[in-house]
Amino acid sequence: MSETPYHIPALLHETIDGLNIKPDGIYVDVTFGGGGHSREILNRLGPKGRLFAFDQDLDAIANIINDPRFTFVRSNFRFMKNFLQYHNVEKVDGILADLGVSSHHFDEEERGFSFRFDGALDMRMNTKSQITAASILNNYTEEQLADVFYLYGELHNSRKIARTIAQQRQKAPFETIFQFLEVLKPYFAREKEKKDMARVFQALRIEVNKEMEVLRCLLNQTIEMLNDEGRIAILTYHSLEDRLVKNFFKAGNFGGKIEKDFYGNIIAPLQPVNNKVIVATDEEIAENPRARSAKLRIAEK
Repeated sequence: MSETPYHIPALLHETIDGLNIKPDGIYVDVTFGGGGHSREILNRLGPKGRLFAFDQDLDAIANIINDPRFTFVRSNFRFMKNFLQYHNVEKVDGILADLGVSSHHFDEEERGFSFRFDGALDMRMNTKSQITAASILNNYTEEQLADVFYLYGELHNSRKIARTIAQQRQKAPFETIFQFLEVLKPYFAREKEKKDMARVFQALRIEVNKEMEVLRCLLNQTIEMLNDEGRIAILTYHSLEDRLVKNFFKAGNFGGKIEKDFYGNIIAPLQPVNNKVIVATDEEIAENPRARSAKLRIAEK
């Protein structure tokens, strides 16, 4: 009986092809996870090439690749620039980010990423962090909770949900997933229940891990860290991430505001390689359902 893979990367070959790997180049995989993308990058690097991989999750350490060209950094990728400079790297030829939560995390009951299992309301990528989903539910103000569910889950009944959470936690603090789901059930129609639950959990996970803030940090660093003609490839899985990446690649800012020079040329530090987002084929989705929501964008400096 074979073990379940830690994670099957979506759009693997399209992503690595998009990086246009130089055999002697320096590359960064900021979301190492199960190492699928990193292994494919190493397959295309020559003996002088280098690959740095970042992951803040302790579980990823088990997947470290034994290769002299490979360096693993156990850290959040918001600190990419600092750690690369520590390793005497000023510029790189490519950066890859797969922003989705791995199948490994969804399948680990104790991590609290999925509403399929009962368990602690955790959702931390970095298990040393003090902020958990439970601490947010129990300590955020009603207004803060409403903002989290509206901004990160795009739930239009976010204020009602926040009010109920604030009332229920006065009776008993939130500790488990099923306890939390029981409170939410009256707000979701049966035919949309799973979709809306997923939005709630997405919103909490984004807030626990400060995902949007971290993504902004990464994008800002790419301009300084990429060599000329260097590339960045980013896989997103929900509209909030995709909008940020699309705007930054197109305009060099998060609002997507286009600025032009005297001659009408767009002023932007990066140029999109694929103007149309790359998505998975039906064949890939059949083999890896998680790929259904994956969107790949690639840009070049």
